[in-house]
Amino acid sequence: MNELIQSTALAEGTDSGDEHDEQKGKYMTFKSGREYFGLKIQCVNEIIQIQSITKVPETQDYIKGLINLRGKVIPVVDVRLRFHQEPIEYTDRTCIIVININAMMVGLVVEKIAEVVEIKEEDILPPPNVRQSEQTHRKYVYGIGKVGDSVKLLLDPEKLLNEEDLAVAESAVI
Repeated sequence: MNELIQSTALAEGTDSGDEHDEQKGKYMTFKSGREYFGLKIQCVNEIIQIQSITKVPETQDYIKGLINLRGKVIPVVDVRLRFHQEPIEYTDRTCIIVININAMMVGLVVEKIAEVVEIKEEDILPPPNVRQSEQTHRKYVYGIGKVGDSVKLLLDPEKLLNEEDLAVAESAVI
């Protein structure tokens, strides 16, 4: 995991056009339940170990609360709960992916980081049309990435939190 943290930190600290092109098509993948998800590496700021989370009253159950990351207060969302999966106890493999949503830093609690993968544009398919009852993840997934013999559900981070969630998170941070 330290290698992933270091590579992500390196990606974050660079700003040249060449570096941006190098990051294009790369996804940070993680496991939640039986599925693997991917986030564009450009939206990932860093990966940190799970830490003490301060609960915010009267928020959705998937908004776990707030953390203090080097003096910045960041709202934290449990991805399993957001996707209506059974909650699990946090372990030493549990970590927080700090991402940027609408110029706001948000932490995503995930079971386990998988790897950084490259997915070419032609290997990304639109999500299939499924029955309404099976669309739990569909509103957050913009594509299905083919990686070897497996698939990764590619997430749109802006859809993980709705406007009301962002407003509650912003007010708790201020």
